[in-house]
Amino acid sequence: MNDSAIFQYSLHLADNVLILAQRNAEWCGHGPVLEQDIAITNISLDLIGQGRSLFQYAASLKGGDATEDSLAYLRPEREYLNCLLVEQPNGDWAQTILRQYLFSTYQYYLYKKLGSFDNENLAAIADKALREVTYHVRWSGEWVIRLGDGTDESKKRLVRALEELWRYSGEMFMPAAYETELNIPLSEIQTEWQTHVNGVFEEAGIAAPSQTFMQSGGKTGRHTEHLGYILTELQYLQRAYPGATW
Repeated sequence: MNDSAIFQYSLHLADNVLILAQRNAEWCGHGPVLEQDIAITNISLDLIGQGRSLFQYAASLKGGDATEDSLAYLRPEREYLNCLLVEQPNGDWAQTILRQYLFSTYQYYLYKKLGSFDNENLAAIADKALREVTYHVRWSGEWVIRLGDGTDESKKRLVRALEELWRYSGEMFMPAAYETELNIPLSEIQTEWQTHVNGVFEEAGIAAPSQTFMQSGGKTGRHTEHLGYILTELQYLQRAYPGATW
């Protein structure tokens, strides 16, 4: 198995959860009610835990003086390989919820496949994280239904979030070169994802746009303007005080 492809794919998985965790953490202390404030913060912690395992593995592949911290904090924007979806702004609660649901559902079916992957390290990380991701899918899916089947205002906000975010969902299933090299079954995952998403959307009383040009580039380091601002905040401490540790 190509070590370079495994390294890039590990970074891709790690960057996805790190950036989404950073986005979700912006809600800490600002959630609509205390219980959901705690829920979104705990999801951020779950994602950071997954990211640590993935960055540690990627650092072992890179060798030299690479560490989980150097990979998370000291790379420039163009070296991040996360999907564009996870770097999109929080917007309102509906947009945050929909972003989480679309990504977590993808992650759920991906991790189920990776649980039997040839690489035992990635398989173990995916298998361990699957229980957390199962909760993320359930929690965010229930919120999508609640918002869509709630008041006129909540449905309007959910539809607006869908119009904003759907264009970034397709990239999750567009294989980058390293995914093609590793035979990641993205077309199978997309079919399962679409079935689940359609079911939740039907309960919510909404429908995905029928024709949308899908944005891409994040998997190969071409990002929206939002990522730079995220990294400015995320990487500030390490860049201001190199080598700082808790």
